[in-house]
Amino acid sequence: MSNVAPFPVSRAGAAQTVFDRTELNRILDLYGRMVAAGHWRDYAIDLGRDAAVFSAFRRAAERPEFRIEKRPALRNRQGMWALIGETGVVLRRGHNLGPLLAPIERRLLKLVAE
Repeated sequence: MSNVAPFPVSRAGAAQTVFDRTELNRILDLYGRMVAAGHWRDYAIDLGRDAAVFSAFRRAAERPEFRIEKRPALRNRQGMWALIGETGVVLRRGHNLGPLLAPIERRLLKLVAE
């Protein structure tokens, strides 16, 4: 077993789209709060050439309840962020992550009785 196989090197033009640290921290913070509230139980991250996708699941065997997509190719048009619902409908698009996550964060608000 002295043969060493080289690790496949990606081509220069095939860069992978990823979440940076602040974006991922913001998304995982929301995920943690939704898990604590009992809404979500699992997540998946898909890093591809064209898009980076964070999917949140109620149960692991179902379709994702929400997908948060980052597509840098749409940066100058509609915005590189998209919030996609369970049926595949784009719920919100934008240039910033904060306003995109607002509809999900509203589910965490509870009225406090006096």
